[in-house]
Amino acid sequence: MKYHLSFSSLILLLLYACQPSANIPDTYTEAKTPAVIYPDYDNITVPPNIAPLTFIVKDSLADAFVAVYSNASNNRSNETSSTYAVGANASGLIQPDTTEWRDLLRKHRGKPLYITLYARHDGKWLRHKPFTINIAEEPIDTYVSYRLIEPGYELYRQLGLYQRNLTNYDESIIYENNRTYDDNENHCVNCHNYQSNDTQRMLFHVRAKHGGTIIIDNGDIKKIAIKHDSILAAGVYPSWHPTQPLVAFSTNITGQIFHMQHSERIEVLDEASDLLLYDAKANTVSHIFKTDKQFETFPCWAPSGDQLYYASADIPDLPDTIAPKDRGAWMMEHYAELHYNIWSIPFDAATRSFGQPRLEVDCASAGKSASVPRISPDGRFLLYTLADYGQFHIWHRTADLWMKPLHDPTYEPFPLSTANSPEADSFHSWSSNSHWIILASRRDDGNFSRLYIAHINEDGHASKPFLLPQRDPRYNTRLLKSYNVPELTRSPIQVSPADISNAVLHQEPTTATYIIK
Repeated sequence: MKYHLSFSSLILLLLYACQPSANIPDTYTEAKTPAVIYPDYDNITVPPNIAPLTFIVKDSLADAFVAVYSNASNNRSNETSSTYAVGANASGLIQPDTTEWRDLLRKHRGKPLYITLYARHDGKWLRHKPFTINIAEEPIDTYVSYRLIEPGYELYRQLGLYQRNLTNYDESIIYENNRTYDDNENHCVNCHNYQSNDTQRMLFHVRAKHGGTIIIDNGDIKKIAIKHDSILAAGVYPSWHPTQPLVAFSTNITGQIFHMQHSERIEVLDEASDLLLYDAKANTVSHIFKTDKQFETFPCWAPSGDQLYYASADIPDLPDTIAPKDRGAWMMEHYAELHYNIWSIPFDAATRSFGQPRLEVDCASAGKSASVPRISPDGRFLLYTLADYGQFHIWHRTADLWMKPLHDPTYEPFPLSTANSPEADSFHSWSSNSHWIILASRRDDGNFSRLYIAHINEDGHASKPFLLPQRDPRYNTRLLKSYNVPELTRSPIQVSPADISNAVLHQEPTTATYIIK
């Protein structure tokens, strides 16, 4: 790893050495068209603590570029008095200096920042119209963690959990299964989750070899197993209670089908699913729901801790006499009829008991289906994914983000139109101050899911999302892996990858005691 970092630093020094000076041209012609850049940063809103937004100017006919950062639009006097300009060679790679970038964020916090691009063609300069980056007042949580996985159907080959510092480009390993292939380490890791954006309490699942759920509580690491004759399968899609050592899981019998003639490639669907409550201190588990024709999944605690949200589909046409081995085939034939609604159920922490369910968002009556409910930490908004059917929306091109205001029951749910795209937008999480969301989106090419960040205003509406910044934006297209399940946290993971690896590979799981309620 040290050699890799040193080599990367050398390459960056060479890139800067090859770049032209950042002198603002004295003579130029006004361009008739705006500059085309990647990623698209025009009219986005960013946190005041985000890493420098590097980008590439896509102009193959130019041999030099200058980007001028100023506080006024298309104003020559502001440009020439600007404290910062960045030069680029024919590659068009604009890389702001980190110190200068942080100074720009500080000076323009709560204000727009204008970037004017100059491009040199045959010795003559063109000046493009400026584009705008709005600097928000509210910061974003410093870290995001995610799984990186190949977007195909290989079995667990070289995947892992990682964390990224959003104020710079540092990425570190939480846990990897096998960087160099070893069949003994060939297992899946997924479903990482934290308590209230805090890494003191977290968990993730291990599937296949070395299977179990890794629970981390204030530095203590243990591996547990959730299994019982009455439980469908191991717990998935976890949600930590905001204050108690409790986790809500769904337990699902899941299958995959591959379409031969369909706009989607794959469908992931449940044959059955229930909800579980796990006590991490007592290592006990009990059912919240155990039903036959209702499929409950994707639990999510309200930040108050007195309510649990979840997605549920009612399957009244499922034959009573169908054998368990035939449920999967029946579900495959009816996959497009699965429509999930968002429900909530009250919870009493003192008695560990639940009340009566309440319908929160009726999607089925409109022929739609919801999944992944997430409540803003201030309790004001319910964010969820809506698509035409099913609940595993990462493969559904119709999947969009929707918002329901919870602070006023007269408000109707609405789509986050500015944040959505024609491709799948799913698996989202909130920043702890309720002003930022991060989501996995396939909008770039329809194949790879990448991370996008959007600002949420006081009314619950989203700004135009921007792609997770990289030191070199070409990294986004060269990394042949998908980002999966982004989770924002205020701090990095508190335990080392070596300690986590030791728990995964060498601890025997302790089976949780099942409690009948």
